[in-house]
Order: sequence, then C-alpha cells, then structure tokens
Amino acid sequence: MTDTLSKSLKSTEHELSWASRGLKGNSAEDVKELCDDIEQFNQLIALRLEGNTINEAAATAIGIALEKHSEIQRLIWNDLFTTRLKTEVPQSLIKLTQGLMTNGAHIVEINLSDNAFGPIGVKGLESFLCSSACFTLEELRLNNCGMGIDGGKLLAEALITCHKNSQGKFALKQFVAGRNRLENEGAQALSKAFE
Repeated sequence: MTDTLSKSLKSTEHELSWASRGLKGNSAEDVKELCDDIEQFNQLIALRLEGNTINEAAATAIGIALEKHSEIQRLIWNDLFTTRLKTEVPQSLIKLTQGLMTNGAHIVEINLSDNAFGPIGVKGLESFLCSSACFTLEELRLNNCGMGIDGGKLLAEALITCHKNSQGKFALKQFVAGRNRLENEGAQALSKAFE
C-alpha cells in the first residue's frame, strides 16, 4: 500500500512529491528518508513538499541534499511550516535555498503559499530572490502568507534587485500574493517591481 501511494505521488517522471505526508521534520534524522530520495533522484526538476512541516535542522539537511541538483526548477513548498513559529521560518528558508544559489540552478517556479510567515518570512527569501538562481523565475506564488505592508515592501525590493542583477533578463510572468494584508502601501511598493 505504501509503495502504491508513493508511486502515485510522483505526478511526473521528473517530480519528487512528498506532498501531504504529514511529515514533522524536527531534526535531520526526521527527514533522512526524504533527503535520501532527493539525493538519489535522477533529473529532479520539481520538488513538492506541501502539507508537511519542517524546522531549521530539517531544512538544513534538505538544503544540503538539494545542492546536488542544479537541474531543479520548481519549488512547490506551500503549507510547509504549519505549527512553526514565525521566527523559525526565515532561517529555514535560508537553509533550504542556500545551495541553490551556488549550484547553478535556474528556478522557474516558487510556491510558498499558505505559509503564514508574516513579514519576517520574506527576510528568509531576500537573498535567494536576488540571486542568479532566480533570474529565470516565471511564477512566484505567495498567497496567504500574512506579509503585511513591511513584507510587501521587502519583497518589492528583492524583486527590483533581482531584475537589476539579471540585467533585465528577469521576466516574472505569474505573481500571486492575495490574502497578505498588503494594504495600499505594500501593493504600491510591489507595483514598482512590475514597472
């Protein structure tokens, strides 16, 4: 039964899905099987981790496993920090993405929706969004993250920096940031990122 379920979660031959397994990653040991799957996966284009929860120690282990995959393009990590304190999320995001900034990855999709991480969570994404790994970003989904005005401003600055650093190659096609309490100020800041 477990093997059948595991196979059904792989929706494409280049996608590793650990979606909705209820994984509680509180340590590197808790995510060892996931990390082994990542490391052994041939041509990993998409990684689905939604419906699980991880802390910084687990994120560090996953990030190290991801370093080996410069071919990865899609990070589907919505609903990944359930039960975590907002203060835990920035370091977890940094650890998850650190290796992708230096391994030559070209990310086209990031989905971090339904991770109520607030403005502090955007801080964990700043460096990654400004890096060459995100120059190819086409889809950014941050729906229902509770970013607020400050998070909207931080995100806008990161997107503007990415566009500048990419020398105009950055061409985001889909951006979703509903249910974030951006208010006028946050929305206006983001509008400058899309001028």
